[in-house]
Amino acid sequence: MTIFNFNKNSDLSNWYVVDDKVMGGVSAGSIRINEEGYAVFKGDVSLENNGGFSSVRYRFPKIELTDFTKVKIKLKGDGKNYQFRIKANSNDYYSYTFTFQTTNNWDIIDIPLSSMYPVFRGRRLNMPNFNHSSVSEVTFLIANKRNEKFELLIDSIELI
Repeated sequence: MTIFNFNKNSDLSNWYVVDDKVMGGVSAGSIRINEEGYAVFKGDVSLENNGGFSSVRYRFPKIELTDFTKVKIKLKGDGKNYQFRIKANSNDYYSYTFTFQTTNNWDIIDIPLSSMYPVFRGRRLNMPNFNHSSVSEVTFLIANKRNEKFELLIDSIELI
């Protein structure tokens, strides 16, 4: 089941950037489609004004997870760590997260849904790992506690 497959004609109107500006920071991220048809999430993370993160989110109608146990993402990074987050309900205040390291090559990231743990504002919550029957939002986030430029190419996000 495809959550999103990027191509030259992809509509990014339901993808939106959320940076630390929501709390006074000055980090800046963006998302666009490049000439090859991949999503490019890039920008600068700054620790100024107690900031330190940039994210891009995609909300969609709920997908039932009855037949799926993993998220499979094809991407190419810059050697930095990123988080992939999901929400069962897009209006939940918390997300479930999985941290992965990128390389400068195309990689397939397989994430068992049951390994994703709940977080809110970067803090782990005392709740069980993901065990919901649906998903309605995905997020890519960078927050490595340092000033840095970043660039993540994303080809596809699937449930398997």
